[in-house]
Amino acid sequence: MPHTRTKRITIAALAALTAYGMVAYLLLPDFWKHYEHQKKLAPLPAVTVTAQGIPGDPLNIGLIGDERDIVCAMHDAGWYPADPITLKTSIAIIGSVLLDRPYRDAPVSPLFYMGKKQQLAFEKPAGGSADRREHLRLWQVLERGDEGRPVWLGAATFDRGVGISHYTGAVTHHIAANVDEERDRLTGDLDKARVVAAIYQVSGIGPTLNGRNGEGDRYYTDGDIWVSRLVPECKKRDAPAALLPNSAIIDLKNQVWKSISALAGGDTPAKP
Repeated sequence: MPHTRTKRITIAALAALTAYGMVAYLLLPDFWKHYEHQKKLAPLPAVTVTAQGIPGDPLNIGLIGDERDIVCAMHDAGWYPADPITLKTSIAIIGSVLLDRPYRDAPVSPLFYMGKKQQLAFEKPAGGSADRREHLRLWQVLERGDEGRPVWLGAATFDRGVGISHYTGAVTHHIAANVDEERDRLTGDLDKARVVAAIYQVSGIGPTLNGRNGEGDRYYTDGDIWVSRLVPECKKRDAPAALLPNSAIIDLKNQVWKSISALAGGDTPAKP
């Protein structure tokens, strides 16, 4: 009996995967695009690139507010600004990894979006050294979005360890495959800090089961960017952020994706 049940579950999962693939990639790809809450983002690309022009990490985070709002919000959420890359900080991060010493402000490597290096970078330690950490790179993409405030897009990923780049052979951090989990964790950190007025989704790269970043690390994602509208002037809210609704087709896509991503598996990071 258990064998029969397992077989049925497996068949159902494979059928869901097949159906999702046909719908996502053959029938309705344009239906996944939704910018009802921030229309000016529609023509923008959704993937960063490395200095060599290789596609990098996908964009999965959006923040609404000026730079001061972002710095205050990230501080209240327990994230630290990353140091710039210098000889001193490069030596410090090597020492942190080799000697297992804390370095909560460790620098992050540059990525580029629309010709610009990240303008802001933040991180949150997830272990005893800079070997494992959560981190976010941000770019201001609109001076005034649909809400009349600056719009920033960013790539949030989890560094699961140091190794060799699959593409260049250089020493680098490797990211965990489930980039949605890091996106959701950061969004939750900001909400718990009571610095977010509203949260909503817009389209990013689109559903991706086997993406590769600039170091050759695999990632998978439902393809959406979670946008947090920050409270202005570092004020705190008394209640959690309002969650703005999606269209029915996007909610359906998200429900199906949960089953697909469970089958995809991957090196999901342990919670810090």
